[in-house]
Amino acid sequence: MVHVIAASWRAKDGKADEVAGIVQRLAAAVRTEPGCVSFIANRSKEDPNDFLLYEQYVDEAAFAAHQQTAHFKELVVEKALPLLAERVRKPYSVVG
Repeated sequence: MVHVIAASWRAKDGKADEVAGIVQRLAAAVRTEPGCVSFIANRSKEDPNDFLLYEQYVDEAAFAAHQQTAHFKELVVEKALPLLAERVRKPYSVVG
């Protein structure tokens, strides 16, 4: 069953452009993962500090594997998280 993550990131003031660059690199890397169905990165038109990452993986195991990749550890854990004021992740499954 497809595993979906909706992740909301809020950049600290003055860090949004740096976060956007990280998100671009992350999106390109994640899309190459064998378990990735879709990875869509969005930035709010109204608030440039607000990002929405919509991710689909073939299953929960693929999402778990994603979190163990070198690019996740570097780009998310080491680089992005220190620049974020808030990070919320919610899991979903596809209906229908």
